[in-house]
Amino acid sequence: MKENAKNFSVGKMASVLQVSRGAYYKFLGRNPSKRSLENKRLTELIKEVHEESLETYGSPRIHAELKAKGEVCSRKRVSTLMKREGIKAKMIKRRKRTTIVSKKKKGVFPNLLDQNFEVEKPNTVYASDITYIPTEEGWLYLSVTLDLFSRKVIGMTMENRLETSLSIKALEQALKHRKIPSKEEVLHHSDRGVQYTSEKFQRLAEENKIKLSMSGKGHCYDNAVVESFFHTLKTEHVFFERYRTREEAMVSLFEYIETFYNRKRRHSTLGYLSPEEFEQKNEKENKRVLSV
Repeated sequence: MKENAKNFSVGKMASVLQVSRGAYYKFLGRNPSKRSLENKRLTELIKEVHEESLETYGSPRIHAELKAKGEVCSRKRVSTLMKREGIKAKMIKRRKRTTIVSKKKKGVFPNLLDQNFEVEKPNTVYASDITYIPTEEGWLYLSVTLDLFSRKVIGMTMENRLETSLSIKALEQALKHRKIPSKEEVLHHSDRGVQYTSEKFQRLAEENKIKLSMSGKGHCYDNAVVESFFHTLKTEHVFFERYRTREEAMVSLFEYIETFYNRKRRHSTLGYLSPEEFEQKNEKENKRVLSV
């Protein structure tokens, strides 16, 4: 009745709904309930978290973020309040093939990873791939290297052309950031793209005692973690942007990946922690075990 008071008379609505006008006016004089006030407060917090997530979080991740902030509420309640306010995770579904598969047999390695994406410690298995980012100047090519333990992007490079240097620079950056102990051996997984079967890339891997693994021909699920990352990057960020220049795209991608994805974005596979938080938690647990 209150919502339609501008369109219909109170008397007519009271007659149709079979309630008295006195009861309606009595209702208007009531103070908001404690539950109503709490829902209003919680809704404002939900809006803040949604905005901080670049509008990419649905109810599970928003609930996890509220829980981390010390809020006590159920996921169902968060979902209900979001539906009431029309708050949704933005996402556009598109897919595009990326790297060009090498036709030569030389330089192709067997699939040693074999879709075993659950890794027990960092610097054990890396995974890489390349994707295309549209700009008004033409394509921008993005190459990333992820540590499968935490799904963290540890190597990233962007160039105007689809060259071998993309994969090389991404791996070099990963090695620089991680500083792998000489006794450790890392497995590096990729598709059979020409950037990964090149002599220069494989020489870099050999020099750093990195064992290579490659997806089967046409088997995109063999590198599902990186495929999932690119899907997230594009459906949550890239497809909502319009890049005039490649430089503009580079800045935008770096900010999303390094500032949001690595440090803030909560992953369901990591117990709703960000890659950075997951690694820090693992490091603290290891130190605690060693000190016992």
